[in-house]
Amino acid sequence: MPVLVAILVVLVAPVLIVALMYNSLVTLRNMCDEAWSNIDTELKRRYDLIPNLVETVKGYAAHERQVLQRVAELRARAVQSTGSPQSQARDENELVRALRSLFVVVERYPELKASRQFLELQRELALTEDRIQAARRFYNANVRDFNSRIQVFPSNLVAGAFQFAPREFFEIEDVGVRAAPEVRL
Repeated sequence: MPVLVAILVVLVAPVLIVALMYNSLVTLRNMCDEAWSNIDTELKRRYDLIPNLVETVKGYAAHERQVLQRVAELRARAVQSTGSPQSQARDENELVRALRSLFVVVERYPELKASRQFLELQRELALTEDRIQAARRFYNANVRDFNSRIQVFPSNLVAGAFQFAPREFFEIEDVGVRAAPEVRL
């Protein structure tokens, strides 16, 4: 009887270990997918805010048409971008740079900076940017954990056998927009 138990342990233990490693890799992969979904949600929120921001600026700075058109074009490209995190980051960074140039234009129009509608949009965009950065950090932490797990021994053997591929990090720039502080006397 003890020999039979020993044989079962020798046969079953490796299978259990492989199953546990596989399950942990699947869990980490799903966490990466969920974290990416959070980024996608926040980016869509940003995309929804941009047309309103452009329209508000257009009302005050109509002759800044080139900047406004560039923001609109890059927003459309970013909305359509569905490739790898690296290719999406490239499109997002171009959009971020265009938004920065939009805010440089805004600096030339004090009446626009005082507009309640613009200030509300600026505040919403700042909150959205903060949430994008938080979601990006969460995603990148999950990617780091996943990539580490598929590279270390012995789980790299299981990852290779089941074709788990490393994930890309998502690195984007911050728009740098911050809502104007509210001062009450």
